Amino acid sequence: MYNLVSFAGIFILMLVAWVFSADRKVINWRVILWGTVIQLVFAVFIFVVPAGSQVFLFINDAVVKVLDSANAGTRFLFGRLALPPGTKNEMGEESLGFVLAFQALPTIIFFASLMAVLYYIGIMPRLVKTFSRVFTKLMRISGAESLSVSSNIFVGVEANMTILPHLGGMTKSELCTILAAGMSTTASNVLALYVFILHGQFPTIAGHLVSASILSATAAIVMSKIIMPETGKPDTLGIDVSPHYEKESTVIEAVINGANEGIKMVIGIIALLLAFLGLVALMDFLLSAVGLRINNFAGLQMDWSLKGLLGYLFYPLTLVIGVPPSDAFEIAKLIGERAVLTEVKSYQDLAALLASGALKDPRSAVLAAYALCGFAHVASLAIFVGGTAALVPKRTKDISDVGVRALIAATLACLMTAAVAGTFFTGSSILYR
Repeated sequence: MYNLVSFAGIFILMLVAWVFSADRKVINWRVILWGTVIQLVFAVFIFVVPAGSQVFLFINDAVVKVLDSANAGTRFLFGRLALPPGTKNEMGEESLGFVLAFQALPTIIFFASLMAVLYYIGIMPRLVKTFSRVFTKLMRISGAESLSVSSNIFVGVEANMTILPHLGGMTKSELCTILAAGMSTTASNVLALYVFILHGQFPTIAGHLVSASILSATAAIVMSKIIMPETGKPDTLGIDVSPHYEKESTVIEAVINGANEGIKMVIGIIALLLAFLGLVALMDFLLSAVGLRINNFAGLQMDWSLKGLLGYLFYPLTLVIGVPPSDAFEIAKLIGERAVLTEVKSYQDLAALLASGALKDPRSAVLAAYALCGFAHVASLAIFVGGTAALVPKRTKDISDVGVRALIAATLACLMTAAVAGTFFTGSSILYR
């Protein structure tokens, strides 16, 4: 029954996007059709076809092995602080418990360097180009936005550097698409952080997050083209575009530059968490003070925290994507929390729910993992709008105009990804064990 609910949820989410559309009369049905088909075919391959499941598990194991290698540096630098909970080092010293700053965040630096090396030797450009061709030919969108969306499967805000020569001439619809793709996908170096947080309670999380990022890229195109339909004629419509990037002179330079970019990302994440956690704590204090009086006066038992209020907002959409009612409010609160506190805090709370056994259905954890896999939050809006505007200052107004719509499209794209996964996932699947 829940699989059917998830399947229906795909189209309900499109209807929600249509409500927010800038022009409800101009919809590119080819984009919607092919975007939906691509997601469903990919999900069938992963969840239903035995060979696809094996590919999924291979990717999951490979990511986990690479992550283990990444921990070598953190253990050398931070000693016991870097040991995961419940483990010991060679000298028999026990872990001091989970410390985000010393155990998880340093993996971002390692993965940033690894991605830089993969770009240097030409593996990543070929992968990006392959995805770009699929999007351009099947959905008939512009080559520039296809390339940017494809790049976002593997990297973050820097993906728009690959289309720098084309940014100045993009239509508003194209700008909305590249922003939505950036906020609905997850950079591979940050994906490693989520794997580190959840792997203990969710052994196959790495494979799910990789597939979620691929699905979300396609979902972002669908949602953005509904919310901001194309009314102009893109310069690169139906044309393959080659990535624009500066290649390092040596592999050592690639490692150094990747590590430096990783450090910048770690500092950015730390700054956002410090600022937003503090601000939300202050807001929760004020809301709870008012809410307590309202509860006492009206005889209510409402959760007046920001997380709780956003949970009420996302509760209907959580049911729509196929989360069982027994867990729906807990998952809705995580999705609401992601909107203001970033997905890092939400994944931490998901890990805590799994560790405590609070979720009654394994389906809930899988769908939550997909729904949370993206940068669809307020802080990300500032990062992607500001970062893209810095590349083309003359388009700052247009980029700012489509920013909020892109965030809505990204949020719905992440939910759509969860609904697609929920259409084929069953509790007995080997992809959860």
